[in-house]
Amino acid sequence: MNDLIRQKSQAMQAELVRLRRDIHRHAEVGWTEFRTAAVIAARLKELGYEVKMGEAAVKKADMLGVPAPDELSAHMERAVKQGADPALVKAMEGGLTGLVAELDSGKPGPLIALRFDIDANDINEASTAEHFPRKESFASVNPGAAHACGHDGHVAMGLGVASLLTEMKSELKGKIRLIFEPGEEGSRGARAMVGAGAVDGVDHILGVHIGFQATKTGQLICSTGKFLATTKLDVTYTGKPAHAGAAPQEGKNALLAAASASLNLHAIARHGQGATRITVGTLVAGEGRNVIPAHAVFKMETRGETSEIDEFMAGEARRIIEGSALTYGVDYHIEMVGGTKSGESSPATRDVLKKVAIEMGCFNDIRDYIGFGATEDFSHLMTVVQENGGLGTYFMLGANLSAGHHNDKFDFDESVLSTGVELIVKTVVTLQAE
Repeated sequence: MNDLIRQKSQAMQAELVRLRRDIHRHAEVGWTEFRTAAVIAARLKELGYEVKMGEAAVKKADMLGVPAPDELSAHMERAVKQGADPALVKAMEGGLTGLVAELDSGKPGPLIALRFDIDANDINEASTAEHFPRKESFASVNPGAAHACGHDGHVAMGLGVASLLTEMKSELKGKIRLIFEPGEEGSRGARAMVGAGAVDGVDHILGVHIGFQATKTGQLICSTGKFLATTKLDVTYTGKPAHAGAAPQEGKNALLAAASASLNLHAIARHGQGATRITVGTLVAGEGRNVIPAHAVFKMETRGETSEIDEFMAGEARRIIEGSALTYGVDYHIEMVGGTKSGESSPATRDVLKKVAIEMGCFNDIRDYIGFGATEDFSHLMTVVQENGGLGTYFMLGANLSAGHHNDKFDFDESVLSTGVELIVKTVVTLQAE
């Protein structure tokens, strides 16, 4: 069977590249992935999967950082113009762009979940002639959206895995659940998909990322840990405008409240039990030179080596935000726009994946584990699975990169797509046999 899986994986390389480039060309950011999700759903239905969409896949009440309704409508219209099935797009109205698909072998066995993230970054892609996607005419045509993190490759591998598992259905045991997650950037998608039951009953969950800390083709990092939990907040202060020269005493200065909060947030004591981070990334305030500023908005995030440490940081942040509002006599509003749990991969699942990788013989640098030191929404899914008795691992598939992740010149070696499909399918088969 192993030889057959390799042959079939390699035979689909051209189709994987086509899929990746199609998704790349029509990049869509979090909660607006209407065309991307429609392409995925259409293919999965074609393959015979039971596909859950809309509120069956995403719990609306748990969605974070959702664009305004008019913006969502505009993206829906664009998706249809770019070839998406209008009925599928309609089913995702409101930004419900997550998908869950299941394949039941009909035989007893474990439930194995595979997560593939689907969103692009909020950047414009490089326009230089030497940029490979530009040279090969598959650079993003959507302003302000570019696949600068490899999620387009994840989508292609996910559909390749779905196709190959369907062909092998008679050889499988248990069930396979494919989770196509929107809004991974900004840590927005996992929480809402967990709320809709995406990982209910899961025995093993696998997540993959092309590149990141595996930056050369032939490298493989079999498990990842030290995922930082995060809380992402948008803070609005509302004061009272007044003439800055004639009646400053009548004003309530929102700008000063925001500036004071920003400085004091960075003075929160660090935690003795693990790493912490805090950042105020943007601050926009004021109306004019001679007007006491009545409005201020800043966007911030906390991070912690554990979920408990992040909760400490977020709690301190809320206290400081409120204190600044009281000091300057302004109103305030805090909106949580993203957040995810910390996490550690399971050694047992890692060992299975490593064994498969060694047997494949195509990796020249296999590493057991690496600390992530950043945030990935997969950790939320994996941690919930582990809290309910399951296991999981997040692995990094090495690929030569043209630039770092989230860089407008990012691109990766497409030859790893079929390798990734082979590794995932063989790992699924091995886990089912145990």
